[in-house]
Amino acid sequence: MTVIENQIYEGERPLFFKKDLKLEHIKVLNGESAIKEGSNITCNDSYFNGKYPFWHIKKALITNCTFDTNARAAIWYSSDLSMSNCKIIAPKMFRRCEGLFLDKVEFSDAQETLWDCKNISVDNSKIVNGDYLLQNSLNIKVNNLDLQGNYAFQNCTNVTVSNCTLNSKDAFWEAKNVVVDNCTLDGEYLAWHSENVIFRNCKIKGTQPLCYAKGLILENCSFDEDCDLAFEYSDVKATITGAITSIKNPISGYIRAQKIKQIILDEYQKVGSNCVIEEI
Repeated sequence: MTVIENQIYEGERPLFFKKDLKLEHIKVLNGESAIKEGSNITCNDSYFNGKYPFWHIKKALITNCTFDTNARAAIWYSSDLSMSNCKIIAPKMFRRCEGLFLDKVEFSDAQETLWDCKNISVDNSKIVNGDYLLQNSLNIKVNNLDLQGNYAFQNCTNVTVSNCTLNSKDAFWEAKNVVVDNCTLDGEYLAWHSENVIFRNCKIKGTQPLCYAKGLILENCSFDEDCDLAFEYSDVKATITGAITSIKNPISGYIRAQKIKQIILDEYQKVGSNCVIEEI
């Protein structure tokens, strides 16, 4: 393996098509596509502030690095990539990537991040300004994530989320085959138009959650007082700890809670609706 240490790179493609490369304490400044088309790359304790440094990469390990504001769209079209203990200041990180393993990564401007990716693991990380995180992505495992950003997990499939705090309105819209365990979810319009989503041991906040859902399951979940007009036109099996403010026109299944403050079954119910709603 070729070792490069303590170098500064600028311009276009200074390390193009390199293989079996170990980078230590390098800086990539103004320019584009510094390490494009590389394979078997390790990079440690380095700084990036040029565009598109890791495009079309096959197998990389990136540790203790910083991607500054101008290193936007830094990693696209790449596979088999692990990143740990990194700071991502630039937006649009990760697009159309496969086999991503992220641990202890801090994103401070995560707009349009992790789009159209598959086979993703995210652990022990923090994401700020993460609107549309993971949009259209597949096969996702997330643990111990602190997220600030709306519209997360939209149109995602095969997702496991555990021990997370998600401050995100419109999260999990049109998501399929999702398990959310031991999480706090703060944001209105949660999981509309979703399919086969399970929430276990979760705290849910925000108005009009869980509407137009199919195959929705809630186990031992609690609802904040602002969670009104829940479950409209949903097929749901829910066991709720504590009280829920209001339930409106669910279609089928059952909803059981310790206290239900208001049940709305009005002239806009779907024909044939038969959801059982009861206090336990």
